[in-house]
Amino acid sequence: MSEKNARLLSVLKLQPVVPVLIVDDAASAVPLARALVAGGLKAIEITLRTPAALEAIRAVADEVEGAVAGAGTILNAAQYEAAVEAGSQFVVSPGTTQELIDAAADSDVPLLPGAATASEAMGLREEGYEVMKFFPAEQAGGAAYLKALSSPLAGTLFCPTGGISLANARDYLSLPNVVCVGGSWVAPKDLVARGDWAGITKLAAEAAALKG
Repeated sequence: MSEKNARLLSVLKLQPVVPVLIVDDAASAVPLARALVAGGLKAIEITLRTPAALEAIRAVADEVEGAVAGAGTILNAAQYEAAVEAGSQFVVSPGTTQELIDAAADSDVPLLPGAATASEAMGLREEGYEVMKFFPAEQAGGAAYLKALSSPLAGTLFCPTGGISLANARDYLSLPNVVCVGGSWVAPKDLVARGDWAGITKLAAEAAALKG
């Protein structure tokens, strides 16, 4: 597990913000990913919330130089396997089940498991996890809640996602137990629909420049 934790951390430490994408049209995935990479955001989470998601992951993994394609909103073992087959280099779940833990144990591709409470984080620590997704971040208590966990759960790192924007990202990134944040604001639907890749690169560059 320590090797997987290290590999996952190496991905998450590439940048302060991991784009969380809902891709409706797989044809937009490659130019979108290239725009994000050009702005400094290499690790990209494509959520399995649309029929185009797996095709989008495969296209980004195959065609976008410098991109580290990941799959989000993974809910079960079948999705985990499909995401890995499509080329995902990391997998993200909104919560955690034993089925997902077992699937991750059988795979070389690391899991960023979701946790929203101290008890959930403790359970994941017992399974060997050192890095977790805190979701939904704002609704579950925000930066103040994560700060409160930093001492009793020392050594556990989080990637908070959910309700995070350019306005509040620094509140999280300044915490000692936050490795990065996840956010969708770097790829607004209207810019994607218009094919405004330069606009997305600008937003990505702003996000990549964020420091704690």
